[in-house]
Amino acid sequence: MKETVQHAPSCNDDFDPSSISVDAARSHIQKNITPITGTEKLAIRSCLNRVLAADIQSPVQVPAHTNSAMDGYAIAGTDLPTENARKYKVIGTAFAGIPYTGNCQPGQVVRIMTGAAIPEGCDTVIMQEHIEILDDEHIAVGSGHKSGQNVRYAGEDIEVGSTVLTHGKRIMPADLGVLASLGIGEAKAYRRPRVAFFSTGDELCSIGEMLGEGQIYDSNRYSLYGMLKTMHVDILDLGVIRDTPDSIREAMLSAAAMADVIITSGGVSVGEADHIKPILESLGAMHFWKVAMKPGRPLTFGKINNSHFFGLPGNPVSAMVTFYQFIQPALHTLSNAQPQPPVTLRATCTTTLKKRPGRCEFQRGIYQQAADGTLTVGKTGEQGSGILTSMSQANCFIILPVESSGAEVGEQVEIQLFDTL
Repeated sequence: MKETVQHAPSCNDDFDPSSISVDAARSHIQKNITPITGTEKLAIRSCLNRVLAADIQSPVQVPAHTNSAMDGYAIAGTDLPTENARKYKVIGTAFAGIPYTGNCQPGQVVRIMTGAAIPEGCDTVIMQEHIEILDDEHIAVGSGHKSGQNVRYAGEDIEVGSTVLTHGKRIMPADLGVLASLGIGEAKAYRRPRVAFFSTGDELCSIGEMLGEGQIYDSNRYSLYGMLKTMHVDILDLGVIRDTPDSIREAMLSAAAMADVIITSGGVSVGEADHIKPILESLGAMHFWKVAMKPGRPLTFGKINNSHFFGLPGNPVSAMVTFYQFIQPALHTLSNAQPQPPVTLRATCTTTLKKRPGRCEFQRGIYQQAADGTLTVGKTGEQGSGILTSMSQANCFIILPVESSGAEVGEQVEIQLFDTL
């Protein structure tokens, strides 16, 4: 008589009733993240990539004065020729920072440079390419010009007292220029999140060590460092921790004492050496530990004291995928940054994508844009969770939803560009 061997759900199964969906995991993480409250005053050059802790109101108007948008000649709009060309006398010159102080009368113009204040009696600028120089003191102007052309009005960009930058905005290079244009030399920003991370595994070696039998170099710490570096957080690399409960417990407590977020890689599954889950449950709270996704099902989220905890899978692709899909948005929320929903696009598949229903899959792809703007995408090759080159070669994730059975050549699929992560 043939008997069926009973087994628990594994990472190879397409459906695990104890897993939660990707959307549910994201939602649960966001609901349980406590944004940072600490702030600091910074010189504006130090504010780049920091998150504003308060709105910025303008103390001045920009432009400060009505000025010329072109090099040319300032004139009264009511004095423009309507039919035939007319002769005008040039009575002076206005430079940026050195205004012309006289009053322009009918039949007169003022030579003016870009950024110079519009002289009294003028409200229009004729660009220098549209006039004819008659002699040292006279020009000719033809018809077809409009009153008010080529003029930038005082306050048209920013009005006094208006909110220029809002609380929660991450400061980008253009924002530094805006602050400088207002004469603002410093701003209040939230302190950066402190993130501690370490790898677990007796098989892991650091760069520079000799590999023993069955050992591998620890790549996850370097991938994590790179991803964290783009997040503009304070990084605490705790190295490789041995696979013993006492070592991992000590490392987790040490990380919790110094960091807002703890990230581990490895040890979150159900093997005899996978200690993360039971230690987290003994030290704090575990919210979930499996997500219906591939790669990356064994993802643990919880809390130790005041630190948010993320236990990533040990496989290098799984660690990177779960970081981008869960930790990155969590760090945005922790930083008080304005929400940044994932940017996805539709592309036409150029390779067959294999998948079975039951899990959301993040396959690694290479997208291209045709001359007409349409997007095509194909997978990088083998999609195993240990093939880190699939991430190195890719420029996007191909997102196949839970119910999907894959995609054939010519079908439309959803992609998430790495450049937007």
